[in-house]
Amino acid sequence: MGESYQVREHDILIVGAGGAGLRAAIAATERGLSVGIVTKSLLGKAHTVMAEGGIAAAVGNVDPDDSWRQHFIDTMNSGKFLNNWQMVETFTKEAPERVIELEQWGALFNRTPQGRISQRPFGGHTYRRLCHVGDRTGLEMIRTLQEKVLSTGANVYMETTVTKLLKDGGGRVVGALAYTRESGSFVHFKAKAVVMATGGWGRIFKVTSNSWEGTGDGVVLAYDAGAELVDMEMVQFHPTGMVWPPGVRGLLVTEGVRGEGGLLRNSEGERYMERYDPDRMELSTRDVVARANYTEVQEGRGSEHGGVYLDITHLGYEGIMKKLPTMHEQFLKLADIDISREPMEVFPTVHYTMGGIKVDPETCATNVPGLFAAGECAGGLHGANRLGGNSLSDLLVFGRRAGMGAAGYVEENHHGTQIDAGEIGTEIGRVLEPLEKPAGGDDESPYLMQQELQEAMMEHANLMRNEDSLKEGLGKILALKDRLPNVKVGGTRLFNPGWHTAQDIRYLIQISEIILRTALERKERRGAQWRLDYDGPDEELGKINLIVKKDQQGEVGIERREIPPMPEHLSALIEGKVADMAGGEKRGVESQF
Repeated sequence: MGESYQVREHDILIVGAGGAGLRAAIAATERGLSVGIVTKSLLGKAHTVMAEGGIAAAVGNVDPDDSWRQHFIDTMNSGKFLNNWQMVETFTKEAPERVIELEQWGALFNRTPQGRISQRPFGGHTYRRLCHVGDRTGLEMIRTLQEKVLSTGANVYMETTVTKLLKDGGGRVVGALAYTRESGSFVHFKAKAVVMATGGWGRIFKVTSNSWEGTGDGVVLAYDAGAELVDMEMVQFHPTGMVWPPGVRGLLVTEGVRGEGGLLRNSEGERYMERYDPDRMELSTRDVVARANYTEVQEGRGSEHGGVYLDITHLGYEGIMKKLPTMHEQFLKLADIDISREPMEVFPTVHYTMGGIKVDPETCATNVPGLFAAGECAGGLHGANRLGGNSLSDLLVFGRRAGMGAAGYVEENHHGTQIDAGEIGTEIGRVLEPLEKPAGGDDESPYLMQQELQEAMMEHANLMRNEDSLKEGLGKILALKDRLPNVKVGGTRLFNPGWHTAQDIRYLIQISEIILRTALERKERRGAQWRLDYDGPDEELGKINLIVKKDQQGEVGIERREIPPMPEHLSALIEGKVADMAGGEKRGVESQF
């Protein structure tokens, strides 16, 4: 007799309980459907809380001249026109409504003197656009959405890890298999549609702002089920992570510090951003500021502990406690630094992934029937570089659309949730293998493998890349892949972090391989993909997305897919801007990078 398991049944299963997953759940329950939300962590612990600076939306409270059109231009410009322009149009038009909705649900925003939602400047945004709650906006967003979700009657399954998407004979996704982290017991979730909202994969790098959950489960589960991925080479290094002490290296320092006037200086006291972007200075886009910070340190002008200085002391204690209280507490408690009196030491940290599961711009449907995706695990909106603040509005706009898209699919398709009887037993056997197989001389520790992988990715897929290094990195990752069958862990299933890591390492290796292969394929400097062995952006590569799909041999297949031309009402917005951007990018290449 095989391993027993529980069965839970819902119309829609949502995997992930961050901003996108919760907003999808609200949209689906509004249609009267049964919704289950699975999170491998606890409710309220999602990575959404790391997005502290604000929600980008052209509500025009502080700068009345702002509009969705300017937000569209800024977003496309920042993404170097690899973005799905249809997603960007939908996003910039709908973001203001989603923010106002959040306020109506109880979110407590900072206010202008007139009592409207306050907005602050952020890198790459033409106007003051970020609706914020001090420097803890993501936390307030999660709190508000959670309260709304709990009032809808959706079922939440905490500390439960999905290991496989299940498909019926017609190739439709009809549920998932998961296990509970507490007891290791298995659960078969039957569902007519599944929404992936699992966030990013920053844990493939050693220095990251991501918490332990960011292992890319969702994107690999979707890829294994046949979903297409897009822009996977594009990984965002946030310009400012903590540097000291070593235990907190990489912890995020919100862009809100620069939004409130923070100045970047090197060890010589020079405000060096003038060399990299004299027009926008510290409020340049994240890819430019990150490369500038990296270059200052590489060229010997770094701070005492290997970073650069970020100074906000001119705001004074009162100003900081009003606008950046979380940052004050973070540095005081973790680094014994009072940021109202002395500068912070910061350095780029892996923060976000622009790439992800390719989705329909309207419904967030993938190419696999019954599977939808939203938030950081979905690609297309941000192109080659994400603007700060666009992530939180992304969660609201496309979380809602994914919930609605999944609901529409369920309402229109009256199929069952039957699967091949032996599939669950096979998957349970695979998941239990690291625990149950006999010990041998070639046993591998998942912890040590993850450490090797993180060091390889830091060395070979960092801010600056070249062909020889990427190939060497790919060799290291493929060697780790060969060792995967040898992973062995001790102990029982009860709260066994070694066993959980044995699941995660499979995702981490697969994503790392895909990133290295696509980074080798995109031979140019564009946004987050900065190839030192090429002089600048390539005109032909600027017209294509790299689409990844598992081929018939189970290997990584890469397709160059042409980006369709923009309709006239959108291309008219950016006429003249494209040429300016390319020229500015090239000048930056020649003068500095």
